Amino acid sequence: MKKIILATILLFIATPSISAQKLANGIIHVPSDFSVDLTTQRMVSLLKGKGMMIFNQIKHSKAAEEAGINIRDTELIIFGNPIVGSTLMKCQQSVALDLPQKVMIWEDAMAKVWISYNDPRYLEKRHHISGCEEIITKVENVLAATALSASVK
Repeated sequence: MKKIILATILLFIATPSISAQKLANGIIHVPSDFSVDLTTQRMVSLLKGKGMMIFNQIKHSKAAEEAGINIRDTELIIFGNPIVGSTLMKCQQSVALDLPQKVMIWEDAMAKVWISYNDPRYLEKRHHISGCEEIITKVENVLAATALSASVK
């Protein structure tokens, strides 16, 4: 019986899920069916299509390679919407520490690609944001839908 339970747990852990994994540390991970480069391209295109400004893209793995350090493929997209971000800052100014939004697209040790981002509900708790429920929900929904669209064939 213990072997069956252990095998089931290992299968569950090893099987990528289409749904996002929400971790206690406030990070949401969404598995991608594509490479880091293609997932990044798709994510940028979708964000722009939703009216987001792309402030910067950082290829951490390329910068690491130039420094003589080998890391798995990792890219960061820094983006936002000044109206949404400013509204959140009006509710609680300290949220500016975590804005603009960031999405990390990376490859794990098993060559699986992931999209990771801060859970807006975690930021809400971290910064004690109140009076912005509608904005938090909107950000939460946009991030989830965009990550899912960017990651699935």
